Amino acid sequence: MKQLLTVAVLACNAFFTQAQNQPVCNPYPKTITVTGSAEMDIVPDEIYVQVDLKEYRKKGENKVELDRIKSDFLAKCSSIGLPDSTISIASYEGANFNYWYWKRKKKDPDMYSGIAYQIRFKDSKKMDQLVDLLDDEATVNFQITKANHNKIQEFRKQLKIQAVKAAKEKGIYLTDAINEKVGEAITIEEPDENTFLNSLENNIRVSQYSNALYFNKDAAKMSDDDKTGVDFKKIKLRYEVKIVFAVK
Repeated sequence: MKQLLTVAVLACNAFFTQAQNQPVCNPYPKTITVTGSAEMDIVPDEIYVQVDLKEYRKKGENKVELDRIKSDFLAKCSSIGLPDSTISIASYEGANFNYWYWKRKKKDPDMYSGIAYQIRFKDSKKMDQLVDLLDDEATVNFQITKANHNKIQEFRKQLKIQAVKAAKEKGIYLTDAINEKVGEAITIEEPDENTFLNSLENNIRVSQYSNALYFNKDAAKMSDDDKTGVDFKKIKLRYEVKIVFAVK
């Protein structure tokens, strides 16, 4: 029995040694790596704006409290047709919400409370309407923070497909140039999703008028003729994929 076991072990060792000495067969001895890209221009249909409001005091008058400022601001939003679902609180600086503010206010009772709202707009027209109604004394900032589109998932899929097709087309004409033929795809490297989303949010650009209006209150006095045709510029979205093809 021991002799049989010894023979079996020796036979197995011989088999594995022979297998290791034989060259590994590469099913794809020739490959080509190509990059395909696709891009599109879109106009964002969701514009996010942060509006910072703060208590204030005019000379010879009592301080205008935050509760009144909030109430007036929300009433103005409602008057131009902004639903409550598009308005949220971004931050709150006040004794009831911030321990450090409460601690500082004990030393300085005249400290002013503030609040920041985030508003989602569908276009710039509603933004213009709100700017015209804002309390200049209470409003300390009106800033576009990001942009989005409600069909972003569909755009992402379209760009991926187009980028893959572009890579295949490039592989065909490059191999044709050397009298070869492109074969099956071996690997497809999908682009980074975060890069795509950041390109949408970070590349928002507004017109010269919009910049002036939202960061300079004097521009709100422009005539309606001056405002005609002003809207957000298109955002260029781009996707790239890397594919390795076999060469026949």
